[in-house]
Amino acid sequence: MEPIELYFPGDADPERLDSFISRSVPELTRSAALRLIEGGQATVNGKVQKPSLKLKGGEHIVVEVPPPVPAEPQAEDIPLEILFEDADVVVVNKAAGMVVHPGAGNPDGTLVNALLGHCTDLSGIGGELRPGIVHRIDKDTSGTLVVAKSDRAHYALSEQFQAHTIKRVYLALVYGNLKEDKGRIESEIGRHPVERLRMSGKARHGKHAVTHWRVVARYPGVTLVRLRLETGRTHQIRVHLSEAGHPLVADELYGGGSRLATLKDPVLKKLIKQMGRHALHAKTLGFLHPASGEYLEFDTELPPDMAEIVAYLDEKYPQEESE
Repeated sequence: MEPIELYFPGDADPERLDSFISRSVPELTRSAALRLIEGGQATVNGKVQKPSLKLKGGEHIVVEVPPPVPAEPQAEDIPLEILFEDADVVVVNKAAGMVVHPGAGNPDGTLVNALLGHCTDLSGIGGELRPGIVHRIDKDTSGTLVVAKSDRAHYALSEQFQAHTIKRVYLALVYGNLKEDKGRIESEIGRHPVERLRMSGKARHGKHAVTHWRVVARYPGVTLVRLRLETGRTHQIRVHLSEAGHPLVADELYGGGSRLATLKDPVLKKLIKQMGRHALHAKTLGFLHPASGEYLEFDTELPPDMAEIVAYLDEKYPQEESE
């Protein structure tokens, strides 16, 4: 599509950039305008700006609306680490950087695209030949994930997730030194009232969320933590740890980015910058097989980027470890 050119009137009252674009381009919702701005597809006087920028008059805005993507995900030949597969389920060790499901800004290259290319025996979910996503982990979170291949499996796994009987254990590197060796965080998590990309434990309308945590090892400035999810809300671990004052290492969205400067170890700083994503790994996943009822559990090692940081810390600060 041709770029859309807009001009903010000089005599108009100040208005947010995302609001003005959505009001001026009928086919764009406020959320769609926000995604375009954040994706660098909307500029003000030739520069990329934040959605919250207040237009004051006379600005020249150019919006590039990408062509629509196919409604149905397409099969792609993308390598996957398969931990287990049968006629009902497939368990994968998802790499950091891979989105689970196609969406705005991520039409392809996702886990769903990869599974459509990998699986030759999908029996259908809701009448469609597609993998059944019963839970997700964030794009930059690595680790274990189970996907249904049939309606029967999708229903049975969804029931287990709703009943909170699925075993989900994560490892995370967080900033700071937690006062206790273990604990429990409980709150209502919902969409942040102002910053719509974030979730918050202080939202007016949230869902009950519980995270159990235990310290694995303590190092100067950072702590390795084992976490068990009792519930599985969007960004639950990231929100709970951030609001407890211990954001994930390199979690830009929840305050981890600004904490890098507090570290005194230059090698550690370099390793964190090289990692380029928040330090969270879905280590263990356990569930009842939807057909046989057998309990299955899958455990994965830390990916190379996190493992390199932990190995460096263990070697340099062995006295900081805790049982």
